[in-house]
Amino acid sequence: MCTKTDNLSAIMRFPVIFTALFAVFTFAEAFDQTKDWASAQSMYEFHANDIYGKDVSLDKYKDHVAIVVNVASQCGLTETNYKQLQGLYEKYGESKGLRILAFPCNQFASQEPGTSEEILAFVKKYDVTFDMFEKIDVNGDNAHPLYKWMKSQPDGAGVLIDAIKWNFTKFIIDKNGKVVARFAPTTEPNSMEETLLKLF
Repeated sequence: MCTKTDNLSAIMRFPVIFTALFAVFTFAEAFDQTKDWASAQSMYEFHANDIYGKDVSLDKYKDHVAIVVNVASQCGLTETNYKQLQGLYEKYGESKGLRILAFPCNQFASQEPGTSEEILAFVKKYDVTFDMFEKIDVNGDNAHPLYKWMKSQPDGAGVLIDAIKWNFTKFIIDKNGKVVARFAPTTEPNSMEETLLKLF
């Protein structure tokens, strides 16, 4: 014989069962940046290891204008870019919330051969205080999913081909995590200031 207490107990179990099923469904549908990068709606869905090896969710940059750049230590463009990127960060980091994400890459004439420790030691000469990440590929099958996604966006496409052509290609991300501009390696960071000011 089923009592009122039994019925109440069964009813009270429904939320628990529903919550468990929802969790399983959510887990199954979770975004996997390695295979699902093309379906991403913003930069905030990605994650990457910082230069200290810590996995960082890029949703920490929500509501910030950001510059994403592939960097190298032994390039003819190195000094100008590091100096001007740091200058922009000092000028707008506190006042406007500008964030810079620098990704070392050794794909272009092997101009970033060092370890994370060596890269950190190198950038000290430029007093870099913006965010540095672990070395990645930006082109090819092993490219970081963030770069695959940025290159596929309407405002992230390259001239003639979408591939990153050299060190210090710069993407600008708006406060919604969308790619709004891409600048060539030879474009000096200071010349991007007008674009940045429209987005703050």
